[in-house]
This record gives sequence, C-alpha cells and structure tokens, in this order.
Amino acid sequence: MKHLILFLKGIAMGAANVIPGVSGGTIALITEIFERLINAIKSFNLHALKLLFKAKFAAFAKYTDLYFLLAVFSGVIIAIVSLARLFDYLFENYPVYIWAYFFGLVLASVYFVGKRISKVTIAVVIAFLLGTAIAVVISILNPATENDNFFYLLICGVAAICSMILPGLSGSFILFIMGNYKLVAIDAINERNMEILLPVIIGAAVGLIAFSHLLSWVFKRYRDETISILTGFILGSVSILWPWQQKVFLTDRSGDMILKDGEPIIARYDRILPDIFNMEFAIAIGFIILGILSIWLIEKSAEKKSS
Repeated sequence: MKHLILFLKGIAMGAANVIPGVSGGTIALITEIFERLINAIKSFNLHALKLLFKAKFAAFAKYTDLYFLLAVFSGVIIAIVSLARLFDYLFENYPVYIWAYFFGLVLASVYFVGKRISKVTIAVVIAFLLGTAIAVVISILNPATENDNFFYLLICGVAAICSMILPGLSGSFILFIMGNYKLVAIDAINERNMEILLPVIIGAAVGLIAFSHLLSWVFKRYRDETISILTGFILGSVSILWPWQQKVFLTDRSGDMILKDGEPIIARYDRILPDIFNMEFAIAIGFIILGILSIWLIEKSAEKKSS
C-alpha cells in the first residue's frame, strides 16, 4: 500500500509534467515527497557505484532509497506516456477547461506550499519576490523555433528535468520556450521516436543527478528561503495557465503564416478576457474550483497521514 501511494503520487507528478506551466516538483512538494526525492536522487554517487559493483544489492537499494524511486518514477513514466495522447486531444478540443483546472490547481498551490515557511524574515520576503519575478520573466518569453539537433536536444533534456523538479517551474513550459514541446512531449512520445527521445533522456539523467545535489544542499541550509523562492516560482507561473488564450502564429514579412510540415508555427499565446455571459465561462470557473479542491483534498490527506 505504501508503494502504491508513492506510485500514484508519481502518476500525479508525471501528469503535471506533461502540461506547460504545471510543475511535477509542485506536486512532489504538496504530497510531501519533495525532500526525500531530491535526497534519493543525489545518493547516486561513487559510494553507490561501489556498492553496485561489489554486488551488494541490498545495501545499494537501502543507500539510494531505490524502491521509493522505482515507485515514484514508474508512476511518472507511465503517466507521461499514457497521458501525452490524451492531453493532445484535450488541448485540441477543450483547451479552456483543461487550462482552467490547472489554473485552479496551481493557484491553490501558492498557499499550501507557502504555509510551510516556518519563519518570515527579510531574506524570505526577498526570496519570494525574486522567485516571482523570475517566473514572470520566463512566462513572457517568446518560444524559439523547433530544433532536432542532437546537442540541442541534450540541452533541452537538462533544462527540462531541472525545471521539472523545481516547484513552480514547468519542464514542459521550458520545452515550449525552447521550441521543442510538441516535438518532444507530444510527437516523439506518441511515436516512440528514440532518435528524439534518447538525447533528451541522456540530458535529463545527467541534469537530474547534478542538480539534485545543489538543490539538496540549499534546501538543508536555507529551508525557509528555498520554500519561499519556490512559492514565488509558483505564483509567477500562474499567468502561464490563464485559461483564455489566443494563438498567435509566426508570419513572414508579408504577413503570411510560416508553415512547418504543413502546420503553422505558434509564435506565442496572448491572454484575452473571457466572455462572462456564456456557458463556457461558467464551466471554466467550475474547473478552476475543482482544481483548488483537488489540492485542498491532497493537503488534507497529507495532514491526516502526518497525524
């Protein structure tokens, strides 16, 4: 049962990582596995390799918290693979509703993550403002064009995985900014295209282990400041998920849309005000409330478990 719960938390993280603007790290923080996850990942060091080469598998599993990682990451992988096609369909047919749900989910996360700060100081406030500013700047950047170069895909893997484990920064959105969200998170996964996925996976593995050491060190020594800057990241990323968005396509000097493989290239998403006098708006508000309630239920279940 313990590992099943971890598996389900992994599924939630994986589902979040498929959505541009939603962070798997936020889900890990809310479900109270964030610090354990970072510490388990960073345990893959020389000592772990020595235990493995000496065939001390039980000691290796204990040292690396292997069963915990297997439970979580199996959920993450299954969610990413299975939900990529579903989300492709939902974003195509019901974009406002799915954006609304995750808007509510992330909005509620600001409170539930921020309340973990034990003491508010000047440093904590500055960290919060800095995190918010960074996320806002990232959210207004225009996406680059698609690039399937091997080394660029490596960099995409490093950047995406580092932001995936940071609450408030979405790995999928970083891929979107780098121009490779559809190529990697939708097309390559659905088509099992290993020419695209392999360099991304290599970059992700290297980036995950290296970044986890830094994050673990900072989290232990500056816990409140770290939670504060992560809360700022989450708050600053809320605007990315504004449900009412309009696609703006890349055009040439004459104003004609630039096509790639027969499809127009998205330059950016402009936020627009909704029409509050139609049924779509009412349903979207319902999904926002549902997202907020989802986080509240997760938080309450975590409190009962702690008690």
